[in-house]
Amino acid sequence: MNSTSVSKVIEEFGQLPSADKEYVAEIIRKQVIELKRERLVQRVEEAKMSLEKGIVRSGGIKELLEDLEGD
Repeated sequence: MNSTSVSKVIEEFGQLPSADKEYVAEIIRKQVIELKRERLVQRVEEAKMSLEKGIVRSGGIKELLEDLEGD
């Protein structure tokens, strides 16, 4: 979406009655939450694949320190 489109949406939003503004804001808030949820799922899947491929390892602080000392 380009800046002209965003500006138009904001301008039209400003012209809505108060109740409609609240309704639209709630819908947008829920969409943002869903977008963040989808991004998190994607990051988790990427992390699982990295772990399976051996790109990353799991462990605690002790293992992290041992790994750092080994470098």
